[in-house]
Amino acid sequence: MPGWPTDAVVSLHHNPKWVIKLELRMSSFHCELNSTVDLGYGNFGCTHYRRRCKIRAPCCDEIFDCRHCHNESKNSMEINPIDRHDIPRHELKRVICSLCDTEQEVQQQCFNCGVCMGKYFCSKCKFFDDDISKQQYHCNECGICRTGGEENFFHCNRCGCCYSLFMKDSHNCVERAMHHNCPVCFEFLFETTKDITVLPCGHTIHLECVKEMQQHFQYACPVCSKSYCDMSRVWKKLDQQVALTPVPQMYRSKMVWILCNDCGERFETNFHIVAHKCQKCNSYNTKQTRGGPPPCSSSIEEMKR
Repeated sequence: MPGWPTDAVVSLHHNPKWVIKLELRMSSFHCELNSTVDLGYGNFGCTHYRRRCKIRAPCCDEIFDCRHCHNESKNSMEINPIDRHDIPRHELKRVICSLCDTEQEVQQQCFNCGVCMGKYFCSKCKFFDDDISKQQYHCNECGICRTGGEENFFHCNRCGCCYSLFMKDSHNCVERAMHHNCPVCFEFLFETTKDITVLPCGHTIHLECVKEMQQHFQYACPVCSKSYCDMSRVWKKLDQQVALTPVPQMYRSKMVWILCNDCGERFETNFHIVAHKCQKCNSYNTKQTRGGPPPCSSSIEEMKR
C-alpha cells in the first residue's frame, strides 16, 4: 500500500478505537485514531499535498498522486511535444482511495472503507488536502482554491485575482494581473503553488524570483522597468559619481532625449557618460531615446581637428 513503509505490517483491530500497529525492524509505535474517518491521516500523499487518495487523469486515463505530479510528469518526461499537457482540473471524475485502493467518483469520504480522503475538500475544484493549516478556501471569482484564509483576502475584479486585505485600497490595478507567466521563470502565475508578490507597479512575480533578481542587483520590474524598491540612496551615490566624472570635450554640447522609467517623463538634457537624471522625480532609472553620441568615425575626425 503506497505511503506505508515497505517492511511494515498493518493490522486493524475491531476495538472501540482503531489501532494501527506498524511493526518495523528496529522499532514500533502505536497510533490511536478516533474513527475510521481519520485512518491514515498525514501518512499519504506526495511532495505537493498530504491526502489519502490518488486521481485518475481524465485526459490520459493514468493515475497520479495529484495534478501537479501529472503536469510535471507529462511536461518533462514526454519525448513527443504533442503528448505534453496539463490536467484539466475541473474535469476530474475518478479518485482512488489510498487505503483500500477502491476507485470511485469524486467525494470526500471513501464509500468502501469510510476514510476521509482529505480534511479539506472542494467539490468544485475536485481538490483534497489533509493539511488544513494552509487555511484553504474556494474563490468563486477566481474559480479555484486559494490558501491563507478567506477572511484575509479580497478578490479584485479588474486584476482578476485575490489579494491581501492590506492591499485593498493601495494596489495598482493591472488587467488580469496574474493570468500570465512569471516574467523571470515563465511559470503560469495564476495556478502556481509558490509565493507571489505584487510589485508597486501592479505586476506580479514569484517572491523567490524577486529575491534572485536582487542577488544580481536588478531592482526594476522586468515587465515595465519601474523601480520596485526605494532607490533614493543609490540615486544619491550616482549624483556624486556624475559630479566627479568629467564629460569628454566632444560630448559636452551634446543634447539627448531621455525617458524616465519610473514616472514616464520625457525630457531633453545634456549627455553624460555615467547616467541621466530625471528632471521630475530625480530617478536615474532612465533610458536614452534620441540623440545618442556621434558615431566612432565622427569622433575620430573631431579629435584630429
